[in-house]
Amino acid sequence: MRISARTDYAVRAMAELACTSGRPLKAEDIAGRQDIPLRFLFSVLSELRRARLVRSERGPDGGYALTRPPTEVTVADVIRAMDGPLMSVRDLKLTGLAYPGAASALPDVWRAVRTSLRQVLEGTTLADLAAGTLPPLVQERVRDYNDDGRTYPS
Repeated sequence: MRISARTDYAVRAMAELACTSGRPLKAEDIAGRQDIPLRFLFSVLSELRRARLVRSERGPDGGYALTRPPTEVTVADVIRAMDGPLMSVRDLKLTGLAYPGAASALPDVWRAVRTSLRQVLEGTTLADLAAGTLPPLVQERVRDYNDDGRTYPS
């Protein structure tokens, strides 16, 4: 799986919005806090608005806000809004995918990868990101990955 800059910026912007308790946040503030180019952020926010993950409010106290509580929006929701399905193999459905001969087990590898992605991305909410407390599954996988011994509080 490849995370594009656009998707990375979208998740980071959504994490910032999750910290605002529903109050609108100006794009300029999001861009500054997350070091995102403002023009690029406007494009990202527009897509998130079309996906009904954020709403925009006009006026001096306006800006952008989440349309649902951060506990109800997952990282997977944001990725799907920006890039479509979490994982695909040549745009084929994984159900019923079969290869001949030596590659016959490969579709099961693709299915396992997709399941792992879904477990992590659908199990991590914007509230988790905003609080800095990642779900146990993510913490476990980070420990497997990190060699600096860093852990996240539960």
